[in-house]
Amino acid sequence: MRRPPEQYFQEIPHLDRFESAKAVAAFAGLSPRERRSGTSVGGRPRLCKTGNARIRKALYMPAMVALRCNPILRIFAERLSAAGKHKRLIIGAVMRKLLVLAYGILRSGVAFDANYA
Repeated sequence: MRRPPEQYFQEIPHLDRFESAKAVAAFAGLSPRERRSGTSVGGRPRLCKTGNARIRKALYMPAMVALRCNPILRIFAERLSAAGKHKRLIIGAVMRKLLVLAYGILRSGVAFDANYA
């Protein structure tokens, strides 16, 4: 299998310095942030957006396509929707899931397997 060109690794230059997929998601600004102020004021959870905006921008359209074409991510999105989650939150969760999958594939060097248990 051919390795992708180095230009694809510009946004996350040192993949080996991240200890977990959670750290990569935080670097990209795709981790959830709860909004609380005391006990009476609570807002909807949002993306923290403190990370790399270019990664989020690059993952938006692949997430939209994955919602339509990827059966695994479609089931994931339907589960979130049934739980009453907002559409934007679902898109952000799919973006995060795509980034975590890409991190796992690049870190392990093993091709994606949809039937992995």
